[in-house]
Amino acid sequence: MNIDAKYQKAGEVISTAGGTPIPVNDTLIKLLKFFIMEDEVDFIAAFAEKKSQTMEQLKQSSGLSEDEINKKVKDLAGRGVIFNQPNSKGVMVFRLLPLLNVGTFEYKFMGKLEKNERDKEISALFNQLFVDLKSLVQDNYDAIVPMLMGMPPIDRTVPVLENKAKNEPVKIVINETIEGARDRIVPSQRVEELIQKFDEIALGHCFCRHYKDMLGTPCKQTKERETCFTFGKSARFTSEQGFARMITKEEALKVLKKAEEDGLVHKAYHPNFDTSKDETSICNCCRCCCANGADSMIAPINNVTYYLASVNEDLCIGCGKCVEECHTYAAYLKDNKKADRKAELCIGCGVCAHFCPQNAISMIAGERVVKIAPPKKK
Repeated sequence: MNIDAKYQKAGEVISTAGGTPIPVNDTLIKLLKFFIMEDEVDFIAAFAEKKSQTMEQLKQSSGLSEDEINKKVKDLAGRGVIFNQPNSKGVMVFRLLPLLNVGTFEYKFMGKLEKNERDKEISALFNQLFVDLKSLVQDNYDAIVPMLMGMPPIDRTVPVLENKAKNEPVKIVINETIEGARDRIVPSQRVEELIQKFDEIALGHCFCRHYKDMLGTPCKQTKERETCFTFGKSARFTSEQGFARMITKEEALKVLKKAEEDGLVHKAYHPNFDTSKDETSICNCCRCCCANGADSMIAPINNVTYYLASVNEDLCIGCGKCVEECHTYAAYLKDNKKADRKAELCIGCGVCAHFCPQNAISMIAGERVVKIAPPKKK
């Protein structure tokens, strides 16, 4: 098998490693050559049948010695291709990462970058890959979008529950129609509580905004860049590989509060999309750059939330601030100039309530899944 065929095989293996499915095309192969060297490409093929392996399993699947494996893993982990952390039993596990969501792309742009020719070329290739993905989705819209809409939510909204203008709590209303709304144990709904759960917290660049910076199209909403958090073993991995830096809980809360001031949305990620498990990371998302934002959407937004915004018309003055700040274009002004929201688009982030000058927006508590399809181009 020649080297081109080996990279083709590596692309096929990585495209089935989870995350966002990627077409194995010329753009992907060009990208892989930046992250996987020729003497490493056979090693990637060892993950074809099993994406997570122990050392003993990997010795069998790769035919390499322990020393050879450790050398390759060290180099590939440093490029965001392999995740190497012990499991809950203390056994080291080597997991092949996908290219996207969450994998090589995120770790590459989470770290500090220089605007050199190499990183510019990588950024341009990722941009072309996203163009390819958008075209793939649009060309096969009726088949792909319903399939993606049927998948589990990939992230969870952690709401802002303080009103900035009046320095008051946002009113919470329990939705009595939802079975178990009062009794069910739900994940942390305040970032302060979430941060207190973890002793290991790492902070890196927002990969979406960092990537946009490299393309010369900076964020329109915030100047903040270090806003991406990882926790626990994910924090150990990102800090060990230089993608992020360890910070204290106090530092984390300061970053999160600044994110709220800029109207960013807290998005939490859980292992295997299971909200009963502790979070692995938090992103603070803008509307214009983030792939799960309304303006940069490639595939459907697929989100679990525990809140729905509700407007008190008696208090609303029709200023339109909620419309201006809404991340999913759920908020709008009615003919009577009073604010309202489209429930099917509301991700319960609380940003509208945070900025409302009258504190006229309350949050109705109750678990919901929000799925928003990208518009079909004519």
